[in-house]
Amino acid sequence: MFVDMPEADLPEYSSSQVEPADFDAFWTQTLQEAREAASAPVLTPVDTGLATIDTYDVTFSGYAGQPVKAWLRVPRGAAGPLPAVVEYVGYGGGRGHELDNLLWASAGFAHLLMDTRGQGSGWATGDTPDPDGTGPQYPGVMTRGIDSRESYYYRRVFADAVRAFETARELELVDAARVAVTGGSQGGGIAIAVAGLVPEVAAAAPYVPFLCDFPRATVITDGFPYKEIGNYLAVHREKVERAHAVLAYFDGVNFARRASAPTLFSASLMDDTCPPSTIYGAFNEWRGEKRVNLWRYNGHEGGGILDRQNALRFFRERLG
Repeated sequence: MFVDMPEADLPEYSSSQVEPADFDAFWTQTLQEAREAASAPVLTPVDTGLATIDTYDVTFSGYAGQPVKAWLRVPRGAAGPLPAVVEYVGYGGGRGHELDNLLWASAGFAHLLMDTRGQGSGWATGDTPDPDGTGPQYPGVMTRGIDSRESYYYRRVFADAVRAFETARELELVDAARVAVTGGSQGGGIAIAVAGLVPEVAAAAPYVPFLCDFPRATVITDGFPYKEIGNYLAVHREKVERAHAVLAYFDGVNFARRASAPTLFSASLMDDTCPPSTIYGAFNEWRGEKRVNLWRYNGHEGGGILDRQNALRFFRERLG
């Protein structure tokens, strides 16, 4: 059933999320520190047995120079320069198996798929630890380090994600002017953050994105992972204001206010994991050219393969 406001009201919805005065300074410093600590990525060829795709096991420098894993897949024998897609994965998953996720390379793109630190046992394997994870938290990662913006989990993830995008742009096979970002659910929220932090993003396709409009999301759904925050604050009653002040630095609404790349969103009217108003909270703030596919009878699966097909068409339009 419909779980949120009427469809007709979504284009006019405005999030109540407040932008911290030092939002830009905080992220500028975080990313500067990550870049200063970075070392050259390591690419190791992987024999997958595939005849049309070359695959590389990648280790690149993320937050604070810490190693992060990724898969790089490119069309077999490609000489470049190629358009590229940097993809981020959903909550609980990791980069998965070397034979997973072959769409983008099969379509002619260089494809960098980032592992998500500290995840990768929910539905796809991961290989990147989160060495800075600390403090009391509700199970999951939504409240890990939530006592401060410096220690919050997604500070590290978003810094990793920016460095993944920058790593892709530096690859010899890649045309640095034609690099896009995409992902679903958590991956979509990460893609929104990168598009807001890096003006060089050529296009973005977040589908059913998570990590948007925390003030609304944490009170209109009992679905996880947002419910992790609610359960944490039900115990830590005195930390409500502090937690929301920290979350404002990581909200897709505030990143969307800085994003100028052409974008294609998706949302679903029956999604009780990422209710559509929370997605429109970010979409309506997006500064660049934008379109959204709204799926009326779907939940968090969104458009399924159609979201990826639409993203493929969109990136072909934008990147060639």
